[in-house]
Amino acid sequence: MLEKIIQFDQELFLFINQSLSNIVFDWLLPILRNPFTWSPLYLFLIIFFIKHYGKVGILIVACTLGTFGISDSVSSHLIKKTVKRVRPCNDVVFKNEVNLRARCGSGYSFTSSHATNHFAMAFFWIVLFRRKWKHALWLCLLWAISISFSQIYVGVHYPLDILVGAINGTLIGLGTGYLFKRFYPKFFEPQPQPTTTPV
Repeated sequence: MLEKIIQFDQELFLFINQSLSNIVFDWLLPILRNPFTWSPLYLFLIIFFIKHYGKVGILIVACTLGTFGISDSVSSHLIKKTVKRVRPCNDVVFKNEVNLRARCGSGYSFTSSHATNHFAMAFFWIVLFRRKWKHALWLCLLWAISISFSQIYVGVHYPLDILVGAINGTLIGLGTGYLFKRFYPKFFEPQPQPTTTPV
């Protein structure tokens, strides 16, 4: 059973890594997976949260960093060092079939920390903001999915690494989001609408 799962995982990897190859993805997806690409967004969010929500905004930033810290510890230190799955681009038997479009890290492959971390932050924000901003759900999901998918396309992770990482991240993000909701319920209360006096 495990051999069949691994075989399917490798076949799906090759489909994404090779069969979906095109000049747009070759240019775009390595950029999307680069953390420096998103630095302006992170800086904007920090400033926005603090400016718009004040002390609560500082708490949101701190909880976002906490969510990231938990997800990265679970993926990078707990799961990877326990499972010890080799990356496709480092596998001595498999790497010759990989179309590598980014630097192949020396760490283990399962689970993808990119997927775990970004889904964790995405779902933390979804819990907080899906009722305040109508586009929060699909924007956060699109952001996390595109970064995660790019990990397969550039050749550094298998699809199963991404799937399990996304599930882990989702659970962690939901957990920290609902903890925030439990300890700071006022943030989720509907804001009173401004009243207008008839002329």
